[in-house]
Amino acid sequence: MHIVHFGHACVLLDTGSARIMIDPGTLSTGFEQTEGLDAVLITHQHADHIDEAKLPALLAANPGAKLVVDPDTVGIVQKLGLDHIVAGVGDKLTFGGTTVDVIGGEHAEIYEGKPGITNAGYLVDDGAFLHPGDSLVRPGRDLDVLGVPVSAPWLKMGEALDYVREVKPRVAMPIHEGVNSDLGNMLVLNWLKMTKPEGTEVVKLAHGEATKV
Repeated sequence: MHIVHFGHACVLLDTGSARIMIDPGTLSTGFEQTEGLDAVLITHQHADHIDEAKLPALLAANPGAKLVVDPDTVGIVQKLGLDHIVAGVGDKLTFGGTTVDVIGGEHAEIYEGKPGITNAGYLVDDGAFLHPGDSLVRPGRDLDVLGVPVSAPWLKMGEALDYVREVKPRVAMPIHEGVNSDLGNMLVLNWLKMTKPEGTEVVKLAHGEATKV
């Protein structure tokens, strides 16, 4: 699988049978020029996961791409006049020869039950890649590549480290780092490398560059 990280939560996956973009949001850059997409998947409604200003043009440049959103993001894409599919937990979606299972369902709690919104985790090709959105949803199976959130109001670093240690992916790829300083991201990366389980490699992707993982 080739992966491009456009910063923060936005990744482009090229599985060989489909090109899938997940969470083109306001803290990500460079995704706007992408063409040849089969699907655009949105995990939840927060702006750092869905850029309302740029999403219509992205889809216009990719007329064959299916837009998939969690239930609570429906109002946003309806307002934008975009055709879409609603992703429910337990759904298995197919794009070309690639499957995507929808798992999780809830945004991680920040404080006292808030934000209390839906969140769709996307598990690609039965464990080839997991994007958990704003959650630490477990895949329930062996996992090749994990997009591991490393900074958020709902997250402390120890939880991210424990997530990787429990899931034990072949590759742990830091995402959701857009609110960190460069120093903060370096510290998290070092901790991931120090605490990773045996058999896991921590890989930080260069911004906007396709990498075979």
